[in-house]
Amino acid sequence: MSRARGRLRVYLGAAPGVGKTFAMLDEGHRRLARGTDVVVGLVEAHGRPRTAELADGMEVVPRRTVIYRETAFTELDVDAVIARGPKVALIDELAHTNVPGSRNAKRWQDIEEILDAGIDVVSTVNIQHLESLNDVVRQITEVPQRETVPDEVVRRADAVQLVDMPPDGLRRRMAHGNIYAPEKVDAALSNYFRVGNLTALRELALLWVAGEVDEQLDQYRAEHGIEGTWEARERVVVALTGGPEGDTLIRRAARIAARTKGADLLAVHVTLSDGLGGADPARLARQRALVENLGGTYHQVVGENVPRALLDFAGGVNATQLVLGASRRGRLAHLFSRGVGLTATALSGSIDVHMIPHAEAGKGARRIRPGAALTRTRRLAGWAMALLGIPVLTAALVPFRADLTLPNGILLFLLMVVGVALAGGMWPAVTAAVAGFLLLNYFFTPPFDRFTVSDPHNLLALSVYVLVAVMVSAVVDLAARRTREAARASADAEVLSTLAGHVLRGESALPSLLARLRETFALTSVTLLERVGEPAPDDQSEPGAWRIVATSGGPPCGCPGAADTDVVIDGSLVLAACGRLLEASDRRVLEAFAAEAAVALRQERLRREADLAGPLAEADRMRTALLAAVSHDLRTPLASARLAVESLRGTEIEWSAEDRAELLATADESLIKLDRLVANLLDMSRLQAGVLGLTLQPVALEEVIPRSIDDLGPLRDRVEGDVSVDLPEILADSALLERILVNVMSNAVRYSPAGKKVLITASRHGDHVEIRVVDRGPGIPAEAHDRVFMPFQRLGDRDNHTGVGLGLALSRGLAEAMGGTLTPEETPGGGLTMVLTLPTSSGARP
Repeated sequence: MSRARGRLRVYLGAAPGVGKTFAMLDEGHRRLARGTDVVVGLVEAHGRPRTAELADGMEVVPRRTVIYRETAFTELDVDAVIARGPKVALIDELAHTNVPGSRNAKRWQDIEEILDAGIDVVSTVNIQHLESLNDVVRQITEVPQRETVPDEVVRRADAVQLVDMPPDGLRRRMAHGNIYAPEKVDAALSNYFRVGNLTALRELALLWVAGEVDEQLDQYRAEHGIEGTWEARERVVVALTGGPEGDTLIRRAARIAARTKGADLLAVHVTLSDGLGGADPARLARQRALVENLGGTYHQVVGENVPRALLDFAGGVNATQLVLGASRRGRLAHLFSRGVGLTATALSGSIDVHMIPHAEAGKGARRIRPGAALTRTRRLAGWAMALLGIPVLTAALVPFRADLTLPNGILLFLLMVVGVALAGGMWPAVTAAVAGFLLLNYFFTPPFDRFTVSDPHNLLALSVYVLVAVMVSAVVDLAARRTREAARASADAEVLSTLAGHVLRGESALPSLLARLRETFALTSVTLLERVGEPAPDDQSEPGAWRIVATSGGPPCGCPGAADTDVVIDGSLVLAACGRLLEASDRRVLEAFAAEAAVALRQERLRREADLAGPLAEADRMRTALLAAVSHDLRTPLASARLAVESLRGTEIEWSAEDRAELLATADESLIKLDRLVANLLDMSRLQAGVLGLTLQPVALEEVIPRSIDDLGPLRDRVEGDVSVDLPEILADSALLERILVNVMSNAVRYSPAGKKVLITASRHGDHVEIRVVDRGPGIPAEAHDRVFMPFQRLGDRDNHTGVGLGLALSRGLAEAMGGTLTPEETPGGGLTMVLTLPTSSGARP
């Protein structure tokens, strides 16, 4: 019998070092104390003694060894854990990337196999490794996270427990050496572990976990059929009708939500299920933008009963408060219906309902005046039938009135009235009905040829005839009006849908909006105008008071007064359309376009501000990184040189000749490093400022390369040169070329394994010469090839004591300044090859 799938528990850390691995091991000990079979599948102590001590006393499944590029690595042994078959396995670092050649690319995939085998797993992950937050964390910390885990993997866990610590406490742990080695503490505190970074990461973790808790609560309430509101979190819902009072309601609801930290603001508009509601789309669009600017969300639902739809939405989002506007209906209307506010209050249950007074309250509901239901041709035809058809019918029936009974005459006249209603609508049919009543009374009701009725039954028949005729006319007119409204709504929806697709396809939003508006309504030009200066009473027709923000077609309108149709968006923006006067129904869509144009303009300006702020932010980042790097990397060679000099100057110890020579060599080497570092910093600043002086002249490689190797100092013995004397001269600055080669070779030596020399070769390719610096180190992933040339970049935050990371960035900049390139390639068999390409002095092909 197969075992059921194991359960996964994840300890989610707000930042590195908060203690998630410690918490995982502590849980392992608690379960062991209860008699549970627990093993350690893999734990990464990262040199932290207290964490390593906690793992003692627990059974550890041996890791498997993987050989990659002649280097041995250890990974989780999935088969060994499954073969051991414990009840619980402790496996650290859920987002870890396995060594190439492993069965699975990621550790979370290994854990999936162990869970499928029926083994419970307790694991750990940091918030910065979640895929959905990867770009956000990079923006905050400026440190890319290459190891990520899909959010869904963590969401599927049976339990997620947050491990958190205040930023000050975490920084104290760091300063005490409980997280990183002492030599890495200064750089870490100045970069990744800044208070702002840790606070932001902590908030991200809390919000992510809060979202998970919300989903679990919603699922629990749905599974148990709980419809009442649980006030676990304040959620304020404001109902919008599309009326002018909406702005007041939104701002009041925002203030209510602001009284409670973390409260949500939701705006909802209920559209009647027939789709023919009279809400102003332009005003709704502006109110939606206002809600979003205040940090809320906008929703639209469809329902037959507005109060019930509002309460269903509020209950569905677990709202605690509902904000409604005071009714605009008059007192007479309240006699027939309680209205939305009173009905919602009566049915709200545990939801608090706020009735907000406003300037429109009690003024009566404003309805959009409908246009004619039928075309002008049909209306004229209806009037012609009413004014001519009824007399003609009467003239045709008078000769037979002796044999024609009144009911038969009524039916024939009613048939004519229905025909008039079908052709021309309500008012021609009503006119025909009244005329038919009078003619039936005069010619066909005893006593004849008099407007009197002797028999009460005949009077009743004539009255019913008129009533039926009017009712039929009203139904026909209503059906025609609904048909036209539906067609208009369908056309508007198609226009807006086409517009949305036009923008979403990636076209520039504001020009796309104006062009689509001009094409839709066959206009000559559409112009977005912005007021210049303060409003004036007569500035509507003054071109100097307005500035053209964007236009489509031509010629553009210079002021609102010159437009055939204009829409005021706000106090400073007006949309002006030229070409023809638009109907009232068209203005509704035009206003919706205008509102979207204002949003597009605001977004475009925000992008421009972001683009302008980008270089400033980059400069600030460079300055911060420079200060952080200099604080550590300048201090090391200075301290070494100072200590050597102080030792030589001291009189307490009698140094031997060999000791004195060693101290002098140490001071000399430290000062060389310091000089190289300062030179790189100065050259990098000159290069970025565009003031680095270049003297390009023919240079022989067989002279430059040996000098560059000698400049490496004690590292020269680890470099081997193989350069032919037959190579042509290249066009370069000799001193800067030496700087490039020294930086690239020293970087290669730093990462080459002991006993492996760095090889430098050169060869001609057409009118260029390629200089290759080849090492046998661990290499760099292909996706990181461009990132190694970023200033202050070391591909991670674990190694903070090997230089400021300027060498390769400066080298590429110098190479490009001399008309060349510097690119990385993989070394066959493992390692990295830096290829420096420079033009020959002659530029001639062989």
